[in-house]
Amino acid sequence: MRNLYTHFPVRLESVRNETEDKNVKTFEFEFLNQENAESFFDQQTFRPGQFAMLWVPGYGEIPLGIASSPTEKYTLKFSVNKIGKVTRHLHSLPPGSTLGIRGPLGNGFPWQELKGKTIAFIGGGYAFTTLRASLVYLLDPANRGDVEDIWLFYGARTPGMLLYREELESWAARSDVKTHIAVNTDNTSKWKHHLGPIPTIVSQVLPPGDCNSVAIICGPPIMNKYAILALREKDYRPNQVYLSLENRMKCGVGHCGRCTIGKDSVCSDGPVFSMTEVEKMPDDY
Repeated sequence: MRNLYTHFPVRLESVRNETEDKNVKTFEFEFLNQENAESFFDQQTFRPGQFAMLWVPGYGEIPLGIASSPTEKYTLKFSVNKIGKVTRHLHSLPPGSTLGIRGPLGNGFPWQELKGKTIAFIGGGYAFTTLRASLVYLLDPANRGDVEDIWLFYGARTPGMLLYREELESWAARSDVKTHIAVNTDNTSKWKHHLGPIPTIVSQVLPPGDCNSVAIICGPPIMNKYAILALREKDYRPNQVYLSLENRMKCGVGHCGRCTIGKDSVCSDGPVFSMTEVEKMPDDY
């Protein structure tokens, strides 16, 4: 049994600015111990949609959605917004720094149940991390045949706030991924994709759902709300919609109570929930 309280030591290999304001950076880590790497990347325990706890010595521990796929052995990626004490210090660290990782934690997307389905990914802002992991996972040659059509809807306020811009362009160039990228505003006149909120683009572009259709949503709460409404208009039933509620997590193992919604602990029962499960949660959520 893995000890979910034990940190695996990792080394910071690279740091890359993702957004023009430099508030979101992607950090790439490698394990110092090969045995730890194999334990983390065990195919029975690591699935896109999960998260990990990143320990920054002397500053604290934070939950982060895993941006890398199990197919990208044995490198871990996290895209982190600079919003607090721990993340501010993380943003200042140079490559070569040693940190700690606990995980993978929580439940990922139900990939076995999604086999043979058409999947629509709907993401916004820096919450796109676990969707990036999911796309890389499904587009791996070993997995691409597991699902039918793949739709990708992703948006941000401006072009400079989009994550993974090179990968977005490479996905847009593929014939087997129907990619729709949107921004709310663009002052350069060079933008060649959609203008407007992502839920609006979903309403305009996504075909009506059938029994073989599934949508996976991960974005800011206001985007999630209107994306769900758009999917209802497209005849997606609650059991065909999955959400990641990873913004609610704290300790990572369901003990502190900070992530509790009704009877559910997001970090141990989630962070992935079907809309059927979400509809049973208290109305104040």
